[in-house]
Amino acid sequence: MESNFLLPFEKLGIADVPLVGGKNASLGEMFSKLTPLGIRIPDGFAITADGYRFFITENSLASPIQEALKELDRSDFSNLQAISKRIKTMILAGKMPGLLQEKILNSYQNLWAKQGGEIELAVRSSATAEDLPGASFAGLHESFLNIRGEEALLKAVQSCFASLYNARAIKYRIDKGFDKIEIALSVGVQLMVRADLSSSGVCFSIEPESGFQNVILITGCWGLGENIVQGTVIPDEFHVFKPALEQKKRAIISKKPGSKTKTMIYAAGGGVLNTETPSERQKQLVLNDAEVQTVANWALAIEKHYGMPMDIEWAKDGNTNELFIVQARPETVHAGRDPFLVKEFILEESGKKILSGNAVGSGIAVGRARILHSPAEASKLQEGEVLVTEITNPDWDPIMKKAAAIITNKGGRTSHAAIVAREIGALAIVGADEATTILKDGDLITLDNSQGKTGWIYSGAIKWSIREHDFRGQKMPKTKPMFILADPEKAYSLSFYPNQGVGLMRMEFVINSTIRIHPMALVHFDSLTDLAVKKEISDLCYGYSDKKEYFIDKLSQAIGTIAASFSPKEVIVRMSDFKTNEYANLIGGTQFEEEEANPMIGFRGASRYYSDRYRDGFQLECEAIKRVRNEMGLNNVKLMIPFCRTVDEGKKVIELLESYGLKQGENGLEVYVMAEIPSNVILAEDFATVFDGFSIGSNDLTQLTLGVDRDSESLAELFDENNPAVKWMISRVIKVAKEKGKKIGLCGQAPSDNPEYAKFLIKQGIDSISFNSDALVKGIENMILAESEL
Repeated sequence: MESNFLLPFEKLGIADVPLVGGKNASLGEMFSKLTPLGIRIPDGFAITADGYRFFITENSLASPIQEALKELDRSDFSNLQAISKRIKTMILAGKMPGLLQEKILNSYQNLWAKQGGEIELAVRSSATAEDLPGASFAGLHESFLNIRGEEALLKAVQSCFASLYNARAIKYRIDKGFDKIEIALSVGVQLMVRADLSSSGVCFSIEPESGFQNVILITGCWGLGENIVQGTVIPDEFHVFKPALEQKKRAIISKKPGSKTKTMIYAAGGGVLNTETPSERQKQLVLNDAEVQTVANWALAIEKHYGMPMDIEWAKDGNTNELFIVQARPETVHAGRDPFLVKEFILEESGKKILSGNAVGSGIAVGRARILHSPAEASKLQEGEVLVTEITNPDWDPIMKKAAAIITNKGGRTSHAAIVAREIGALAIVGADEATTILKDGDLITLDNSQGKTGWIYSGAIKWSIREHDFRGQKMPKTKPMFILADPEKAYSLSFYPNQGVGLMRMEFVINSTIRIHPMALVHFDSLTDLAVKKEISDLCYGYSDKKEYFIDKLSQAIGTIAASFSPKEVIVRMSDFKTNEYANLIGGTQFEEEEANPMIGFRGASRYYSDRYRDGFQLECEAIKRVRNEMGLNNVKLMIPFCRTVDEGKKVIELLESYGLKQGENGLEVYVMAEIPSNVILAEDFATVFDGFSIGSNDLTQLTLGVDRDSESLAELFDENNPAVKWMISRVIKVAKEKGKKIGLCGQAPSDNPEYAKFLIKQGIDSISFNSDALVKGIENMILAESEL
């Protein structure tokens, strides 16, 4: 038996979970099987569960521990803390058996000899039921960093043994039903990576909120990664597209800097110290693109090796600049989730937004804010209330299970609060800066996590509803149902809905909400006359040596995220279609836009692209598209040209696209035109010689056919897509498209609101109908009904 008290990582594998727990078994598996693939795993050894049992036996602790546990109040756990303290005190007072101590110190000396000098160690607990699918054990047992010397090592090992009986660990095992099985504790002793001098973080091999399988999420902070796990900082986030990785393309589809206000470093005498991150460093990303792709490639290899989604910790050594994987465990939340069951949450009315943060979980909750400063205040939280606090650690777990929802000032998607919230199915908003200051104790609030990656907190109780969908065996119409989509944050979740891609991606949303700067102000930054505007632009473009790159990078990330979410289905991106007044509202816009009496039919769409007043801005749009298609490899992206008044105008745009590296037909590039002006319909045969297809814009086509301003309240009754003149226009352009062998679709609400309208379109032979996300399911029902009646 004694030969199994301790084993080096090189002799461990995933089959050794009963002996060393999931964490250590995984480290051994990776060290022996994945190091040959170039994945760096720090060396180390594991004190086995047999070693732990030997300690318990030699100190005659088994019976006293069982007797103490028998006294536990399992109804309301009123004496949980006292029982935990009694057991831990017994273990910490025990004596490390000589045989076990000798083996630990011999292995320590071997590591010292391999490294050729003084070493720092990470000493981590690994329970024998830990890191199994469905149970994360996140932070329940102790870990110790920057352990130096024999005495400190032995003390840390014994403290890990004691942590098996942390109050939170006892409660968690009972909740999960693990209290009925024998659980022991293994301790991993691993060389530390000098991440205190650089950076570290957490990586999920799937997108953890939606469960989207084709994206890897990497988070990172300066210094040791405990700040991410504890939720002390808002980390950087990187989203990496797996198929692009495998094709050795530019795989990073999204980069979001976090504030990273704290940096955890080594303390002089051992242990760790949290320091303030200098403001300039807070703005810098912790990894460059090549390093992000390296971590992602390793995550993909680890996922393939284990055959399941994984939760991984990485670290970068500040002395050598080398990257390492320091832990990997199964991702626990989506392991048992049915991807066909989708809940749709709808906010039924508007309200006053007061805060936002990272959304964890999809849903809406209403409750009174209860601000707690420590777990000791748990009794203040009543059922149905929203827990509001600075950050959480495992001591908060029982309280979090009681809360209707959770809000923290700090933390990212891979923090303790986020991981536990996902596991218990609770709604949370983490990183909601100053929540404990802005919200008052007892405030009635609404949390809305239905809008994507950003969660919103509203004042008061807002009416909401829920729709439940089971898409298993979902029947689909022959006519393609597609999305109208603008917000990339919703793309991962919406990809699980029945669909045939995106029929209209509105570029304007990204420019308005994310980029915010007029593209011409970036191109001609030096000629800007307003100094305040120049400063605002400079601040937004921090980290970009070329301000044009800011526009290209942000836009390509947004388009890339949507294209990746629906790949290989087509995503039709409409080039910008702001009116002059809307462009003028962008930062720096007033210098480049003229006032127009009627912007709706003014300088917009195709006519802007080849004009000297906007051509340089259009080139930035094209560069973003080119990056998505050529560098990211997302050739499912197609283009659509809006408000193209004449055939000659269409030809000019096609030539301009080619001059910017977007040649129609090359690598499958298709270019469509919006059919939204009567001339598009009247001369449809001629437009069909220029473009690959049409997309009917029913709103503009209705207003221009009937001569009705769609924004006019006094003429609202006359604005009607069912008007015979409008339907004649739609019928004719579909007929011409079919005759010419061109694709044609329609983007609009009418086919979901009105089954007869869907029937009309399908009878004409339309190829696709695109819907807003909240109308898609009803739209599909109407399409199926229409096809059955024809």
